[in-house]
Amino acid sequence: MIRDTSATDRLVEVKPDRRRQLILLGSGVIALVLLVWLAPGIGRLFSASGSVSSSRLSFATVERGLFVRDIAAEGKVVAAVSPTLYAASGGAVTLKVHAGDTVKKGQVLATIDSPELTNKLAQEESNADAMEVDYQRAQIDARKQRSALQKAFDNAQIDQQTAQRDLERYQKAFKLGAVPQMDVDRAQDALDKAEITAQHARSDLGMDNASLNFNIQSKKLAHERQLLLVADLKRQVDDLDVRSPVDGQVGQLFVAERATVAKDAQLLSVIDLSALQVEMQVPESFARDLGIGMTGEISGNGHVWKGIVSAISPEVVNGEVAARLRFEGDTPKQLRQNQRLSVRVLLDRRDNVLTVQRGSFVDESGGGYAYVVHDGIATKTPIRVGASSIDKVEILQGLKQGDRIVISGTDNFKGAATVAISN
Repeated sequence: MIRDTSATDRLVEVKPDRRRQLILLGSGVIALVLLVWLAPGIGRLFSASGSVSSSRLSFATVERGLFVRDIAAEGKVVAAVSPTLYAASGGAVTLKVHAGDTVKKGQVLATIDSPELTNKLAQEESNADAMEVDYQRAQIDARKQRSALQKAFDNAQIDQQTAQRDLERYQKAFKLGAVPQMDVDRAQDALDKAEITAQHARSDLGMDNASLNFNIQSKKLAHERQLLLVADLKRQVDDLDVRSPVDGQVGQLFVAERATVAKDAQLLSVIDLSALQVEMQVPESFARDLGIGMTGEISGNGHVWKGIVSAISPEVVNGEVAARLRFEGDTPKQLRQNQRLSVRVLLDRRDNVLTVQRGSFVDESGGGYAYVVHDGIATKTPIRVGASSIDKVEILQGLKQGDRIVISGTDNFKGAATVAISN
């Protein structure tokens, strides 16, 4: 019979470990408290449509204070008066100056050799001389014809007076019986004929005089018209000497020496350095608020000058509008054409305005909503924005001071109502 170990086995009494029980009980209580405390956040986390890392976003806090609307941009110095000179006629160009030369108003900068125009002027001057001779000849012929007509009229009047006296003499002789009735009748016929001749002579004198005056007037008008043509050709010939319209400096030469150019071809430009302005490019969204007469600041070379908006381009190019500022007062002497300067134009200045840093959320949402961040959850909130500047935008409705919002990167939210933001 084989013996077992039952005789050596004995029951061991296990005593409860109270310390371990207390630790487990405390851990359970802590876990329960944490669960109750984190329950709302966990609920929001699970209710969010997605999660986006905060490293892909930019945030800003809504503030209340001074709001300055301005436009800051880089500008370049341009000449307010920079005329480009053109060829008045085709021909060979002889340049009298070089690029960068200082010139005075009226100084000859280039000449154009145009044989065609000079020959045409000589021909028309010859025609004008011939027309002047015709006009003078017409005057002389008119005086001769007037003299002949006046002579015929005077002779007719004398013949009429002679016939009148002959008739009176025959009538007296007839009464005395010295002459027959036939002689009286013949004298009467002679008087009637003399009167008719005198009437025609008077009519011819008046009509031919008007005709002569008309002929002289037509010759005179033709001569004057020719003189106007000659004067215009002289002006064109004078324009062959290209003169500077302003005091300034030669800018760019568009043609080479002795080059043959066509009419209206560009020759050179002149820059008036006494009237410099600053040209800046303004984003289209700000251009509608920009107005002529607004004040601004122009800075560069360690100096700051006051400026006034003098011109705004009516067209938009690549989303920008060109504007010009003139210097208030005298133009600084140390500036040069195309020099780069900083420009700032003040549009508006207000105190106690609710603002937030400008970001892409204004353009992405059209200013209709923003994502407000609270406890790691970004909530889509309707807002209404007002005026905007380069770095800030005015908040009219939907946000309050101290709110933290997402200002860029909201395209990652894809329009969701709530989004969890992870660290």
